[in-house]
Amino acid sequence: MVGTDAGLPSLEDEPHGRQVGMKVFICHAHSDERLAHKVAAILEQAGLEVWDAKREIMPGDNWAQEVSNALQESEAMVVLLTPDAVTSQWARWEMGWEIGYALGEKRFSKRLIPVVAGDSEVLNTKEVPWILRHQKTIDLTEHENEDEGVREVARTLLQAV
Repeated sequence: MVGTDAGLPSLEDEPHGRQVGMKVFICHAHSDERLAHKVAAILEQAGLEVWDAKREIMPGDNWAQEVSNALQESEAMVVLLTPDAVTSQWARWEMGWEIGYALGEKRFSKRLIPVVAGDSEVLNTKEVPWILRHQKTIDLTEHENEDEGVREVARTLLQAV
């Protein structure tokens, strides 16, 4: 990567695997799991700790309790806004619940990052929680490639540490 965007620190300045201590929760629709794993991998490369339901929730675990625990332990949230996320009733319910929790926690200040993937018109629908429609977003379609957009998410979180 050459240079940085908008004055954000370069990920090249961060040694791979160095833990910076921030725990990140990624809110996404089940159908967006591929993108969520890509985001998690890049955030982890930048030294952030990412909670992953597939790794953390075992068969027989209480899903709601595990997600609640993860939210309580997290210090940042990345919300993946995709057409599937805003049209799925389950994903919208989960997103509303998780964002509601995050907004009540001062430690999430400047650390609630909406990420638009796919059709950017997704933000114009009433299914997107109002707080996300009025926040600055990172739009993956505005970058040369999806990975560069995800690296912007990592740089933004690193700047908030």
